[in-house]
Amino acid sequence: MTEETNEENPKIEKLESVGQIILGELEKLGGILTGDPISQAEGELTEDVGTVHLETAEELDEEETKDSEPTK
Repeated sequence: MTEETNEENPKIEKLESVGQIILGELEKLGGILTGDPISQAEGELTEDVGTVHLETAEELDEEETKDSEPTK
């Protein structure tokens, strides 16, 4: 059996964030092309959430990197 770890990999978090941003862009573009303002707004929201997710993942990665560096 394999054991699952609760620690999240920052690279996976960043990849998920980029995927969410891309999905938001596509949904927003689809809303624009079809003239559906609700889809456009949902796409913008998804894109914004992905951006915040990415920023948070980068900050956490920086903190983990800073903590793992040996002190002099």
